Amino acid sequence: MSDNTMAAGTAPAPAPAPAQAAVSTSANSTTFAVILSLSFCHLLNDMMQSLVPALYPILKDSYALSFGQIGLITLAFQCTASMLQPVVGMYTDRNPQPYSLMVGMGFTLVGLLLMSQANTYPLILLAAALIGMGSSVFHPEASRVARMAAGGRYGLAQSLFQVGGNMGSAAGPLLAAFIVVPAGQQSIVWFSAAAFVAMAVLFQVGGWYSRRRAESRRAASKPVARGKTGTATAAASPLSRRRVTVAIAILVALLFSKNVYSASLGSYFTFYLIAKFGVEVQTAQIYLFAFLVGIVAGTIAGGIVGDKVGRIPVMWFSIVGALPFALMLPHASLFWTGVLAVAVAMIMASAFSAILVYAQELLPGRVGLVAGMFFGFSFGLGGLGAAALGQLADLTSIETVYKVTPFLLLLGLLTAFLPRQPGEPKNLR
Repeated sequence: MSDNTMAAGTAPAPAPAPAQAAVSTSANSTTFAVILSLSFCHLLNDMMQSLVPALYPILKDSYALSFGQIGLITLAFQCTASMLQPVVGMYTDRNPQPYSLMVGMGFTLVGLLLMSQANTYPLILLAAALIGMGSSVFHPEASRVARMAAGGRYGLAQSLFQVGGNMGSAAGPLLAAFIVVPAGQQSIVWFSAAAFVAMAVLFQVGGWYSRRRAESRRAASKPVARGKTGTATAAASPLSRRRVTVAIAILVALLFSKNVYSASLGSYFTFYLIAKFGVEVQTAQIYLFAFLVGIVAGTIAGGIVGDKVGRIPVMWFSIVGALPFALMLPHASLFWTGVLAVAVAMIMASAFSAILVYAQELLPGRVGLVAGMFFGFSFGLGGLGAAALGQLADLTSIETVYKVTPFLLLLGLLTAFLPRQPGEPKNLR
């Protein structure tokens, strides 16, 4: 797709007004249908992916795995699900692939089938890596299409897209508690049907994406821009390259701190509840489901508020608000542990769409790269953190992990060094 199309929401469009109006009308007529389709597929994608950590208690018992080995499964999954995303994003910025979304889902399908039959630790690692590979293809291109269909409401569009993934992540542990735990590892094969459904929907989305790119090229009346974004970038981002680089590094650090803490809850929360309070696996999965529902609520609220008051205020709220609850959580009773975990989830999740849209405005025309970095690379760093936390739990205890990780949120104070975007209210800095 054209880089000019990506910058349209942040800079004056270079194409003639009548042509742009025609494209805008076409886009707006399908905006929510496309975004909701992507959100639905994001739900299915992340539901299937969330089965991997939801399986950890079963795999640990069945194959006598250590916490360190559990962490390595997370690392294998995150390396393909996350670390590859910036590479995919950079490639598709230059060579958009409308139907790659459907192909990527095929990797997830193969991974699920293998995971249901895996009977050795290496095969489990391979299955997790294949499931993650589907995600690495899905997220950059899906985020690009969501921005195309946003109609200028980028925070809302990204929130709606992201909340589908959050809902899928929340559904995974619940499905694991009531289907996978009673029926066993082989029941994973039943979820392959979700991959087929997603592939059918993404085929239709790919068709819309292809037509939309053709309309954009005609409206701009010039070839698709490749590589740097030229005047559109300059108009949308008056900051120097150095300041943009520093800002991107800060945003990655913010997501790293949040994602490592989220990984500590997502990967080890069930073990923590079982070890500290002696609850059953199914009860622990329900608590994990409540935590993930909190992420859904926070994501929606953060996107809406960010469009109205600016991105930086939402980031500050996410930092200042989550830290006290995270510090109290290791010292709470079972009931209050659940309450605090949901509160932390809601507050931390509120900043995700704000961070992503802020980064897209820093690098207009590089939506795939931005999505790859923030859906992918930063989450991959979270996976590395999860592996390290598993080793820490083996050396000390799982409770120690929850006493140490809240201090990572202090990295959020780096928000003070982010430059204010043009048009963002100064009094909300």
